[in-house]
Amino acid sequence: MEPLKHECGIAMVRLRKPLSYYHDKYGTWMYGLNKLYLLMEKQHNRGQEGAGLAVVKLNSRPGEEYLFRERALGSNAISEIFDAVHKSFHAYSAEQLSDAAFASSQIPYAGECYMGHLRYSTTGKSGLTFVHPMIRRSNWRAKCLAICGNFNLTNVDGIFQEITSVGQHPRNMSDTHILLEQIGHRLDREVERLFCLSKGQNLKGMDITHFIEERIDLSNVLKTCSGFWDGGYVMCGVTGSGESYAMRDPWGIRPAFYYMDDEIIVTASERPVIQTVMNLPAEAVQELMPGEAILINSNGVPRIERILEPKQYQACSFERIYFSRGSDQDIYRERKALGYLLSDRILRSIDYDIQHTIFSFIPNTAEVAYYGMIEGIDHYLDERKIRTIRENPHMSETELREVLAQKVRAEKVAIKDIKLRTFITEGNSRNDLAAHVYDITYGTVTPGVDNLVVIDDSIVRGTTLRQSIIGIMDRLQPKKIVIVSSSPQIRYPDYYGIDMRKMREFVAFRAAVALLQERGMEHILHESYQKALELRKQNFGEEVENVVKAIYKPFTAEEISDKIVDILKPEGVRAKVEIVYQSLEGLHEAIPNHPGDWYFSGDYPTPGGAHLVNEAFINYMEEDLGK
Repeated sequence: MEPLKHECGIAMVRLRKPLSYYHDKYGTWMYGLNKLYLLMEKQHNRGQEGAGLAVVKLNSRPGEEYLFRERALGSNAISEIFDAVHKSFHAYSAEQLSDAAFASSQIPYAGECYMGHLRYSTTGKSGLTFVHPMIRRSNWRAKCLAICGNFNLTNVDGIFQEITSVGQHPRNMSDTHILLEQIGHRLDREVERLFCLSKGQNLKGMDITHFIEERIDLSNVLKTCSGFWDGGYVMCGVTGSGESYAMRDPWGIRPAFYYMDDEIIVTASERPVIQTVMNLPAEAVQELMPGEAILINSNGVPRIERILEPKQYQACSFERIYFSRGSDQDIYRERKALGYLLSDRILRSIDYDIQHTIFSFIPNTAEVAYYGMIEGIDHYLDERKIRTIRENPHMSETELREVLAQKVRAEKVAIKDIKLRTFITEGNSRNDLAAHVYDITYGTVTPGVDNLVVIDDSIVRGTTLRQSIIGIMDRLQPKKIVIVSSSPQIRYPDYYGIDMRKMREFVAFRAAVALLQERGMEHILHESYQKALELRKQNFGEEVENVVKAIYKPFTAEEISDKIVDILKPEGVRAKVEIVYQSLEGLHEAIPNHPGDWYFSGDYPTPGGAHLVNEAFINYMEEDLGK
């Protein structure tokens, strides 16, 4: 019910034929540019703070630009950057625009290598400076580099120290700028290695340039750099001479998919995006495996190469629950399973009184889990009907019809009406306005008689529940409100994607702390704090204990859920309120091939995750509790 932000979405297109080929076959030399636009638009869900694109022309002459970039901020950034690209075409006549050979040599953005990026900030840094792609320019095309990525690294400070120790002096401390300098430095070394080889063969002039550009091996660059990276990532890059790469982290935390044929190579963050844009069956789109990179040379020849040895597979489960498009055939099935597996616990919460219960969902991202939940309730109801009929073989036709007439009551009880403007900052006014974000459908609930079950995909802060959802549901006067989360309790920060770093942001954490305080167990907070201070002394790359687990250990998930209700239930709400969460076991049963569950379990796949959660707990104790 409260949107989570997540970094980011990537799209890459590499044309393998001259632009004239696409003009003759598809009617336009803009084929690659159009595909990039569609790939980005179809991933709009992955980033609405900014967007950018970069294009490399392979046929520019010396003295002419060959690397073009557009970036913009805001939810309309995709439209803005492509509008800017097309406005640049206004300088040319219709005849020139219809000439693919002219476009290839003269028109900006008429290139063979395309890179697109959609951004959600996980660091709190905003502004055009931080919008990808980032560019490092050089007078050597092979040393010119544009990068983007869907990533969050836990050890940016360590990478900064590594590159500054050899004399580099980055002008910006953002993670992407530092990566640009690190990768750019290694690219320089690769070019210089080839330069020395060319001199050894007595090459001169442009022959040296051609020798270098035809032999650059970006796997050398990636292998040298990526050993320092701790986190979840898909890193992408393209050089000014047309070499490109997309690399996935060795734990498989962040997703990447690709398709290639003799005309085009396409890479994106989500499979159904490539399917839709290229009109392909699911089996035609391949997943980039952990630690692998797709590498494309300056002639458009691709290869898949392992850059890092794969680690324990930890593909992000939240990608499947929330971030990725539900149109993927596997994700759709998994989200339905999440809802289905909750049906037994939901039935217990309403004492199996289906006749007097309304089932609904908020927000729209929970709709697929809702369908699964309804299927689960339907299945139980069918079994109950069969049992009733078997136990009463002589019932009358009227009685039989009454049994068969029992249905699951599914209604659309809430509709998101507006997106509130943020110009009102005074607390009471904002809270009052927040209560009107959703319209309710009056008449769907019988006052004082019906229960109301509403499913969401996740409950993180609980702010929207407290400020609006529970209150507006109570206006329908249900006997009981059951809030269902298709994911387990989110207890820990995600240092590989979601924009939440502070422990107090998690309502589950606040509930556990409240239980410790109520039961005279605050010593656990102080003991965990002291342990975190000791572990802080260890090397960042070493495995350490996640001390925050001890905060939750004394309590069952149900006890924490009950305390969450106490925290979130507004004063004056008349209905009884209960929150039902997915279990960890249910999560893994529904999503068996994406075991990364650190948000819920605290089992971080990389050493940096545990170091950072301990640091977040230290900050909580020192800043929030003033210890």
